[in-house]
Amino acid sequence: MAVSNNITACITFLVLLCTVPIAATGVWLASAHGCSRLIIAQWPVAILGVLLFLVALVGFLGAYRNRRGLLACYLFAMAALVTLLLALIVFAFAVAHADGAYPALGRAYDDYRLEGYSPWLRRYVAGDPERWEGIRACVAGSGTCRKLAMDSSFIVPEQFYMTRLSPIQSGCCKPPTVCGFAYAGPTTWSAPAANPAADADCAAWSNDPAQLCYGCDSCKAGVLGALREQWRKANVALLVAAVALIFVYVIGCCAFRNAQTEDMFRRYKWGNNY
Repeated sequence: MAVSNNITACITFLVLLCTVPIAATGVWLASAHGCSRLIIAQWPVAILGVLLFLVALVGFLGAYRNRRGLLACYLFAMAALVTLLLALIVFAFAVAHADGAYPALGRAYDDYRLEGYSPWLRRYVAGDPERWEGIRACVAGSGTCRKLAMDSSFIVPEQFYMTRLSPIQSGCCKPPTVCGFAYAGPTTWSAPAANPAADADCAAWSNDPAQLCYGCDSCKAGVLGALREQWRKANVALLVAAVALIFVYVIGCCAFRNAQTEDMFRRYKWGNNY
């Protein structure tokens, strides 16, 4: 191969490497443990990552074998997929930006309210009873609250109050702090004689292990909080990989153009010799 073709092949190979973390992040999101995976179909990231990998592989083969047609298809398809990736990242940042966590007075953990999250995400979860029933059944069957109730390290209430609970533990396994319930156990609380808090979650709480706060808005908010944590981690990896991919892709476009120029010049020179 000519020098420019070698450079193009090396650059498309770098593009191929840049697509690996994108595909890996998508697979991690789609297969991540936890009931938050039921909220949004997270396979699109994995599918997009795999498509980027396959297109980059086609580009590498086209550069290695000096197939201009494959390289042209690669450049067009990669541009379209990178645009979709950027749109997905922007959407994910917009959805995961708002936070429903707020400090609980005298507690190390946060409480969660549904109103703190993006309107689209709230509508997607709270606006579809059938979808929430599936998530609720998943949370109840996951054993998260059962494991919290069996934790023997909570001897006095202050030990529980100073524990950093996960969003689902805080939102689903206990009543909101504003309700003023008295601690009897991680998942056992005594209601006050008169509850001044105008919060529907206070009436929804039950000491029944099958009920707890699974019907509360705070539980929905806790699930969204867990989803937000997953997406924020994934967004960082996707953004870094996308920036690297775009940088190398632009260099690859320049190398492809230079290779075409060199090829045209070589053909012109070859024709003049005859």
